[in-house]
Amino acid sequence: MRFVVISAFLAVLLSRALGWSAEGFIVLRSPYRVEETIERLETVVKGKGMAIFARVDHAAGAAKVGKKLRPTMLLIFGNPQGGTPFMECAQSVGIDLPLKALAWQDATGAVWLGYNDPAFIAQRHGVPNCQVVQKMSKALKGLVQESVAK
Repeated sequence: MRFVVISAFLAVLLSRALGWSAEGFIVLRSPYRVEETIERLETVVKGKGMAIFARVDHAAGAAKVGKKLRPTMLLIFGNPQGGTPFMECAQSVGIDLPLKALAWQDATGAVWLGYNDPAFIAQRHGVPNCQVVQKMSKALKGLVQESVAK
């Protein structure tokens, strides 16, 4: 039991030190460069019949205003088949849809891929028992895991 408590404590400290301590934000390490991580995710998402709405290169945006930012890219994607039932539970969920995943390089050079947990989104909007959430969580986890797999 002590090991579990110490491990959880260390995970919280590490997540804060690396800058991704946001509640409801799930993060996996990627063995690929940021751009390749996003490309892999895009391929997986398209392969599942989902739409890509946008790809945002935050580092390129920073460069346009004379700022420097480590590689950071956002992919916005989704499918009305999953999003619509979620919004039927609470239309305010639409502020968090379509789904998004962020890939970034930290100060040590490690690359991470993170996304908002649908269960957290449901809780945030007061619909923790929305039927679609468990299926969406499982699907999103699978997409991200497949994207960072070797």
